[in-house]
Amino acid sequence: MFKKSSFCLLLILASLAAFAEKNKLYSKAFGSAKNPPIIFLHGGPGYNCAGFEITTAQKLADAGYYVIVYDQRGCARSKDFPDNGFTLENNLADLDSIYALYHLTAATLMGHSWGSTLATFYNKKYPTRVNKLILVSSPVSYPETFKTILHHCEEFYVRKNDSTALKFLAKLETMDTVTLTNASALFMHAFACGLYSPKKSTDERTTIMDKIKNDPDYKYMRQNDYKPVQGLYDDLHHTMLNTSKMLGLIKFMNEERLGICNIFGIYGTDDGLFDGVQLKEISDLTTKNNFYLLPGASHNVFIDQQKLFIDAVNKIMK
Repeated sequence: MFKKSSFCLLLILASLAAFAEKNKLYSKAFGSAKNPPIIFLHGGPGYNCAGFEITTAQKLADAGYYVIVYDQRGCARSKDFPDNGFTLENNLADLDSIYALYHLTAATLMGHSWGSTLATFYNKKYPTRVNKLILVSSPVSYPETFKTILHHCEEFYVRKNDSTALKFLAKLETMDTVTLTNASALFMHAFACGLYSPKKSTDERTTIMDKIKNDPDYKYMRQNDYKPVQGLYDDLHHTMLNTSKMLGLIKFMNEERLGICNIFGIYGTDDGLFDGVQLKEISDLTTKNNFYLLPGASHNVFIDQQKLFIDAVNKIMK
């Protein structure tokens, strides 16, 4: 009887261990835990932190920060989460678990693209746990971003005299661009039209891109997982979000509590997801002194203009 009970207990423990392993977030820390902590939240939804991790995390740590990266649930190396678990609340709880894992009571949140949206929700929920909120190439109004993508893609296809693509965009323009299907189509066209790439690659960017091709995690930079996209759309309709009011509230609360604005922005002049009007609105939200527009950088500002990016982070963190 004792042997049977012991065997059953072992089976239960093994099952729990297997479940915990399958539902484990991938994360990695760079630098000394004694330094100011920065948690990087990647874009997407459905992308991963590999691009930042293998290009910039260590260099940022060398500048004097404790840099933590992680793949959000269902993304790249954080796999095998339940299909019904891709919700905003679960993602916020996951970020909480990163704080706990690295013994943090407060940290700077650096969100790239969608990652800033997730960080904004976390900052609203836990204002005292966020020292600074850094928006990196992040949409504030997703519907406005889709309109800008549509406009920039039309300009591109006119230059290329691509009548087939123009007909598709004309049809898309008459439809609801914030549905997941149409939003996904727009992002695909954004890639095809080079909206995520700088107009001219610097020597620094070219060297970085050549070097990382030999990294075993480079393959994840080409990966985007669909389940988190669908799950967050079903839960949050993230394609319809406009976080300007939420950011304004966070700004007001921190000015009241701390006497300063703790929201910052780092964007690129060549990022085709934004136009001048959007960048002006984001600059106003963060305040002019907290907004950095890097010349010759597109969506991945930390690769396109890495030195300028780290210089901006240093100014923000001082």
